[in-house]
Amino acid sequence: MAAIAGFFASLDISAGELLAIWSALAFASLIRAFTGFGFALAAVPALSLFVAPTEAVVLTAMLTLTVTLLTVRTFWSDAPKADLRTILLFSVPGTAVGAWLLGGLSPAQFQLWIGGGVLAASLALSVYRPSGATLWPGVRELVGILSGLMNGAFAIPGPPVVIYAMATQPDPLRARAMLITFFMASALAAFSVFAVAGYVGGRSLGLFVLSLPVILLADKLGFWLFRRHGNALYRRVALVVLYGIGLSTLYKGISGYGLA
Repeated sequence: MAAIAGFFASLDISAGELLAIWSALAFASLIRAFTGFGFALAAVPALSLFVAPTEAVVLTAMLTLTVTLLTVRTFWSDAPKADLRTILLFSVPGTAVGAWLLGGLSPAQFQLWIGGGVLAASLALSVYRPSGATLWPGVRELVGILSGLMNGAFAIPGPPVVIYAMATQPDPLRARAMLITFFMASALAAFSVFAVAGYVGGRSLGLFVLSLPVILLADKLGFWLFRRHGNALYRRVALVVLYGIGLSTLYKGISGYGLA
């Protein structure tokens, strides 16, 4: 009992805060399993209310990587591999640059960038619809670089890739598989860079151990909901969630500068 008490004391997290973190992570995992994206978009802003920005992105990367590796058989065969290879290749240098930028961000800057990025993605997804069309040359490379920058700085590589998937993959199953596969690889890249940079600490590992069972249960529920309702509802559900996250996080960033 003393060892358990000491473990919780080392995390410096109250029971109420831990329940709030679990709730946010479970919701984020449910959204990711249903839509194929949104875990970091939902989890990182919520986590940043309770832990430092570096701990928030490290925990998000660890959870994303672990859950996708454990469920890889449910999406791997449906992912469009050719697009992913190019995007992933160009995301690697972007991730390294983004991780270097992370250390110089204040909490208010952190929230402003996240909120603005989420709102920009939401607006784009409200306009663009799946068409199956091939985009102009160089767009996959640009998507990879931008996603890498956001991945290294915020553990949120999603907006550029989500827009690309929604614009080129008419089938929700393939769009979802593409996004989950990309996030698995980008989480691996982000976690590797964070480990080298010294961002991975005992507190992040402790929260990871406590949160993983919650994430796995929520993932199973989200996947079951996708199989039943994904074709009809996943875009609408995702857009509502993304707008809410973007607006609330942007407001907190503005408040951090004393402007609200």
